[in-house]
Amino acid sequence: MPRSIHYFDHAATTPLDPRVLRAMQPYLTREFGNPSNLYSLGRRAKRAIMAAADQIAGALGCKPGEIIFTGSATEADNMALQGAVKAIRKMRMRPDGSADPGRIKIIVSEIEHKGILAVAAALEKEGVEVVKIPVKKDGLVDLKKLEAALDDRTVLVSVTSADSETGILQPVAEIGKIVRKFRDKDKVTGIKEEKNSPLSLSPYPCPIFHTDASQAAAFLDLNVDELGVDLLTLSAHKLGGPKGIGALYVRQGTPLEPIIYGGGQQAKLRSGTENVPGIVGFGEAMAIAARERGRESARVRKLRDRLERGIMKSIPKVVLNGHPTKRLPNFLNISILDIEGEAMLLYLDDLGIYVNTGSACNSESLEPSYVLTALGEPYEYVHGSIRFTLGHETTAADVDYVLQQLPPIVKKLRQISPLNLSLGQKEKMSQPKAFIGGQTPHFLRKRKENEERRKGTGTNHS
Repeated sequence: MPRSIHYFDHAATTPLDPRVLRAMQPYLTREFGNPSNLYSLGRRAKRAIMAAADQIAGALGCKPGEIIFTGSATEADNMALQGAVKAIRKMRMRPDGSADPGRIKIIVSEIEHKGILAVAAALEKEGVEVVKIPVKKDGLVDLKKLEAALDDRTVLVSVTSADSETGILQPVAEIGKIVRKFRDKDKVTGIKEEKNSPLSLSPYPCPIFHTDASQAAAFLDLNVDELGVDLLTLSAHKLGGPKGIGALYVRQGTPLEPIIYGGGQQAKLRSGTENVPGIVGFGEAMAIAARERGRESARVRKLRDRLERGIMKSIPKVVLNGHPTKRLPNFLNISILDIEGEAMLLYLDDLGIYVNTGSACNSESLEPSYVLTALGEPYEYVHGSIRFTLGHETTAADVDYVLQQLPPIVKKLRQISPLNLSLGQKEKMSQPKAFIGGQTPHFLRKRKENEERRKGTGTNHS
């Protein structure tokens, strides 16, 4: 059992800030009222929610009424995509109740969070066309391809502010300008009133622009007008707040249908009794981040760069994944060749160092990182990837401890590895290779088992 914790996985979740806990405590005990009740206990709970909305709106440069609280960022992403598509479809019903002509379309990047990609896949099954815009080698969305994909059938564009594996910062403000330029082609409605246009029945200018800013909120200024977004997703536990509470910014007038029905709370967009302690904690965490992000970003970037330089100097055959500068200040994603990332994670865990990895068996699906794969990295590189994400309590001592412990672990793992890759070898790699005994990689075996099970063969592989 390690004596101390050296936590480098803030992209997964962050420890609760003690200041946030203090703000929450009254609403976990004596201030337990239901904000829908009219008596004083309920009114105080309602005022607490409004105060938290003020805090978040202040950080985003929007109105408090444009903040809708959800149970998570995933729910907010679902509300954004499903809610917008449902609303536009509803607008396009003919007077006789029949559907509008044409197939509607949404655009996402291929490295979106699974909370986006899973919703897009579900919408695709419902007849919505989904276009996935590729990223370039540095991980940035190809803006020319995004602009070319826009047409009169496009109702929504969703591009993450910063992806959760490499921390790459997407040009959200530039995308916002591209979307607005497309919408402004008709100054009255934003829509070409052409004969048989699939958008001719919609009174709202499309496409709606959404970004998931969950990872970015702790370190970036997210003024919604400067970004040009209509919808923006946030998550409290990514910035020192509690788990189980997220939010969706909804620009006033943006068409959105609820995906949860009930008592009609939060302007009838998200029914259910509000999580008052969580909302209060979210507001406090957002306010703290807004006040401290400048100096905290500089401090964390300095530590991240120290970690990166130390690893590159002490360990040969290391590759940086993603853009070298256009990334969040706390992110370092590298591939250490000739080792298995999961094995490295377990060795570090024994020493009290907590990191994450893009190795194939790091997720329940047993698939290798789709983000790193989208960047063009071969399986062997993805297999040896490791993600360090720093945070508020990370110190120089934590970084130095990693730099002391990591090189001997890498040396030990390379001694037992069957691989001996060179940095210029990746172009020759096209098929995934196993690291033990030349067998099929475990994620491909699992995929084959699932396919056979669906077909009813039920072959059992050991």
